[in-house]
Order: sequence, then structure tokens, then C-alpha cells
Amino acid sequence: MANEAAHRMLVLEEPLLLGRSIHRYFPSLTHVSRRETSQHLFRAVMQARGHREDGDAFLADICFSTYRTASGSRLAAMILDTSEELRTREESSLHQMLAGSRIAVGAVSHEVRNICGAIAAVHQNLSLGQLLTGNKDFEALGNLVVGLERIAAVDLRPYSEQASEVDLAAVLDDVRIVIAPSLDDECVICEWKVDSDLPLVWADRTNLMQVFLNLTTNSIRVLSGRGADRRLSIVARAEDSRVTVKVIDNGGGVADTVELFRPFQAGAQNTGLGLYLARAFARSFGGDLRYQPLPGGACFIVELATVRELERA
Repeated sequence: MANEAAHRMLVLEEPLLLGRSIHRYFPSLTHVSRRETSQHLFRAVMQARGHREDGDAFLADICFSTYRTASGSRLAAMILDTSEELRTREESSLHQMLAGSRIAVGAVSHEVRNICGAIAAVHQNLSLGQLLTGNKDFEALGNLVVGLERIAAVDLRPYSEQASEVDLAAVLDDVRIVIAPSLDDECVICEWKVDSDLPLVWADRTNLMQVFLNLTTNSIRVLSGRGADRRLSIVARAEDSRVTVKVIDNGGGVADTVELFRPFQAGAQNTGLGLYLARAFARSFGGDLRYQPLPGGACFIVELATVRELERA
């Protein structure tokens, strides 16, 4: 249909689209089957590149649907310009990557400072004696430690520029959608207890989503090695001036909790940064993440500040 919306999308004055082939603007449509589909109805979405009249490219979602008429089956297509969604998604991904990178590099810097401190102490003790005075290699070692300490001292604290009002219930709904296939694959029974009147919280929505995904996927991974009774509970409650979200599983709990949130732990999955990053993300927008042991299980508690309380403060 060469309607007003089509002319706006393709940057043309009406009625210039009339009589033109749509393949000129959406080449991917040439691959759509033209065979008779009267026996089967279908619904499908295709992502494609569109081209405006001025040559600019844009991302389009093309939604197809067949329907029957007295003259036979017909195919309808709705074309949506999703360029803005792509930009928003990629900007959010970039922000998340930069935020995670800052925290990860900060963790590395912390470990480097600890090592440099130990080496510097040994270097100072050795320098008290006169055996290595004037030794060029010994002096070079001291200069190396000073240089590493300077690099590790760079301020890479997490920032919360993207924090805003967030509908926590909506975020948890998205988490539910994302983890549903994993729950089914691992035969995990998941119970959701989310208050219907949760207040808005202050957070970075993308990073908050990552906090919950990290905690739930960790629980699912632990439960996958357990017996038949595999249970996961997500409990969200408003408590005083904050909102708490508890991720509870019956996977046996954590044996060593002393360094639970420390990065680069021996024996941890990958780099051991998951819980460290999750807590750093939560703290970057005024929240927190803590662990509570349970008999035969584990409970991770995410605390979030409410927008109402921040405004009152």
C-alpha cells in the first residue's frame, strides 16, 4: 500500500510510490515464496535492510501473515522501521561493556596493587642492607614496582550515569522470559513471588538485568547437577525504604563464603568475575548484593533503593 506511512518511511512525496516495485526499496522481498498457501496459514517475521529514496539504509522488521478469502489465500506484510531500536540496543550493549570493563580492570588493578605492595616491602627490607647498594638490577626492580603501582592507581570506579527510574516488575518479567528455556531444559521448578505494588527503583536497567541473569543462571547451573528436586524461587518485596529481590535455590549452598565476591578465585567458572561484577553493578546505583546461607540451599539478596525514598532524602 503506497500510503502516507510508506512515503514517510522511504522519504518520498506522495503519490510518487504508486506503480513502483517494492523490491527497489526492500530487495529481500524478492526471496519470499509466491507459491499457493491456501492449505496452510503461517505467521513469520523477517529482519531485512531497507533503502530509502535518498539511498540511506535502515533496519526493518517485516511481519508476514496469510489469511483466506473467497478468492483464495492472501499474504499481508507489515513493515516496521526498527533503526531506532537497533541504535538503542547497541548503545546499551556498549554502555554495559564499558561499565563491566571498568569494574574488571579495577579488580585487576586491585590485585596488582596487592602484589606490588608485597614486592615493595621485600625491596625495602633488602635495601636496608648494603649488599645490593648500587646494583642496577635491584634499582630497576624498584622502578618497575613504582611504575606498576602508578598504573594500578588509575581511578576506575564504576559510575552510574545511566541510572534512572526502573519498573522492577517489568525487569523481572524479562528475566523470566530469558531463563524459561534453561529452566525447562534442566527440569527446574521456578516459583515467582513478586509483589503487585512494587515501587519504582533507582537503577541502570541493563546492568540490573545482568545482575539477575547472573544470579539465576548460576543457580540453574548448580541445580543441573542435583537430584530430581530442583527448585528456584524469586521473591521480590518492598521493605521500608528499599526493595529486596531474593534468588533462592536448593542447590546445596556455598561452601566457602569468605571470598565469595572476590574476583579471580581459584576454581571459579571462567575468570570468577560473575558475582564480583554483579555486586559492583548493584552498588554503582546505590544498591547492594549479599549472600545468606540456607539449610541445603543458597539465597542471594539484591537490595535496591526506591525512587520515592531518594526523592524524600
